[in-house]
Amino acid sequence: MQQEQKHATGGRRWLGLAAWLGLVFSASLTGVFVSTGDWYAELSKPPWNPPNWIFGPVWTVLYIMMAVAAWRVWLRGGWKQQRTALGLFLVQWALNAIWTPLFFGLHQLGWAFAEILLLLAMILLTIRAFWMCDRLAGALLIPYAAWVAFASVLNGTIWWMN
Repeated sequence: MQQEQKHATGGRRWLGLAAWLGLVFSASLTGVFVSTGDWYAELSKPPWNPPNWIFGPVWTVLYIMMAVAAWRVWLRGGWKQQRTALGLFLVQWALNAIWTPLFFGLHQLGWAFAEILLLLAMILLTIRAFWMCDRLAGALLIPYAAWVAFASVLNGTIWWMN
């Protein structure tokens, strides 16, 4: 395991965490521009579809874990030494942000399903890269991968049912 960056000490260290939190949570902003409206309520859904209220708390916890994971990797060499791992993280983060407008905004259930499968693959690659740098960082992404795997099955099922 690599040592932490020398310049990421004190205030800069915590500013880095704040920046990762801000970046990760900004993915949820795509939902601000999308209204689920009656369209989602009228879709056929499987009986194991979670209640709507669960998504906010789950995503809040997952986003915090994602940000802490990225921060821990960043502390071990910054962008210079962790370009691949952090680059994978940014790709999966962008895919995460795209899914909501694709599914809820454009009502493209099939494209959203294909996109979430790509997201899941990128999360798994990110976990591997993070694990090689910092095992805790990799482990922090496992619940995220599990949730997205569940969401993939749910998305595919909703697409199939409608």
